[in-house]
Amino acid sequence: MAPFNIQSILENDRAMLTPLQEKDFDALYAVASDPKVWEQHPNKDRWKQEVFRTFFEGAMESKGAFKIIDKATGHVAGSTRFYDYNEKENSILIGYTFYGTSFWGTGMNKAVKKMMLDYIFQFVSKVYFHIGAVNTRSQIAIGRLGAQKVAEEEIAYFGEAPKLNFIYAITKEEWERTSKS
Repeated sequence: MAPFNIQSILENDRAMLTPLQEKDFDALYAVASDPKVWEQHPNKDRWKQEVFRTFFEGAMESKGAFKIIDKATGHVAGSTRFYDYNEKENSILIGYTFYGTSFWGTGMNKAVKKMMLDYIFQFVSKVYFHIGAVNTRSQIAIGRLGAQKVAEEEIAYFGEAPKLNFIYAITKEEWERTSKS
């Protein structure tokens, strides 16, 4: 299969994902600067500008990160990314996702993940998610999409100390069954 672009512009009726650019730092940090956003994330200090700067640099280096835009308002809702494509296993990861608190419980995450999975399953047969061991909010959300916990692993985030994560996975076939129901 020909290489695919993990940073294509993706859009549905709810959200638009655009490739993250250096000029997006201030708008994204405005969302990320709320400590509540990071309460359940592995690094609870990402609301601090210098810590978020490291996170942002990792996002830029990944070449798979997106700015999430709420189409109803045009506001930045958060960020997410595709990363660690494994050609041999034909898999990729989705993660590093965060949203401003005003988007919690609104269905935005579900709309974004559905759009990402619909897109990426054109090219891969399995998607993994790294979710912090204490991030019950994200564990519940990913379970609702049909992903299953398959492992636990210490994950070294870009420029940060390793943290315990749960690994969730969903196959293309599982997604096709789940997304149609």
